[in-house]
Amino acid sequence: MAGNSSLICAFLHQLLTVRVMIVHTLVIIFLCINMLLIVTFVKKECFHTSARYILFFVTLLSDSFLLVMTDILLILTRCSVQVWLCIIITLFVLVYSIVTPVTLTAMTLECYVAICMPLRHGQLCSTRSIKYCILIIHGLSSGPCIVIISMFFATASISFYSQYTICSVEMFMLYRWQDHARSAVSQFYFMIMGITIVFSYVQIMKVAKAASGENKKSTQKGVRTVILHGFQLLLCLVQLWSPFIETAVLQIDVNLFRDFRYFNYVLFSIVPRCLSPLIYGLRDETFFLSLKNLMPTSSCSKKHVI
Repeated sequence: MAGNSSLICAFLHQLLTVRVMIVHTLVIIFLCINMLLIVTFVKKECFHTSARYILFFVTLLSDSFLLVMTDILLILTRCSVQVWLCIIITLFVLVYSIVTPVTLTAMTLECYVAICMPLRHGQLCSTRSIKYCILIIHGLSSGPCIVIISMFFATASISFYSQYTICSVEMFMLYRWQDHARSAVSQFYFMIMGITIVFSYVQIMKVAKAASGENKKSTQKGVRTVILHGFQLLLCLVQLWSPFIETAVLQIDVNLFRDFRYFNYVLFSIVPRCLSPLIYGLRDETFFLSLKNLMPTSSCSKKHVI
């Protein structure tokens, strides 16, 4: 009973801290925005056949799910939970933290195909192809998770799964070599996605210089979109490097480690998830008009005109 009471007290204390309340507020705001955009996508059938909007829909679902799961994980940072429960939560967090950057890379490639290979865009970016692309995205995103969990299962004792611990990814790093393996996988993903973004940007810039008239406007818009994707992807990819810095900080001071982790979570996890609505929900004219039509004020103004 005493153990349960202390657990409840720790949970309430964590829940009422200013930092957690700030994160809760941000998460709720971004979830509301994402849900509005998801409803807009679902109600407008023309978006269901466009590759870029389908991929945008995937990022919205992934970001929303990740925000909920990481928010739960944040609440549990000072509460001890059983290892098996932590494994389940961490599985989803690890996979969906990679889904967004991989999807952004796919969206950049779609933009590259649309501008640099317009005659093949319909074939390469058809609805059927995008379905396979989504499966490939989730398969690639599962790579780091499979590596980390496999190493953990190979080294952890059976009794360890029934123990209580603070839920974090560091819990799976039982030996130093596991940190090195995790680092190698993250750096590999960082390199591949970074090269893809730079390649697409350079190729689109070449087309932009040679284009003229309406084609030039369309190409320049594509360049701006790739730059925004690149910035958002950079924030997501920096998140891959954060654990290594956090590990070094943890050896210096525990309180500094908590401050640094909170900073990383807000800047490199929450902020990139709010840029997707900015890029497509506000910049894209078609999506923005559909979004306006869903607004109650828009409906009222139409009735007033009638």
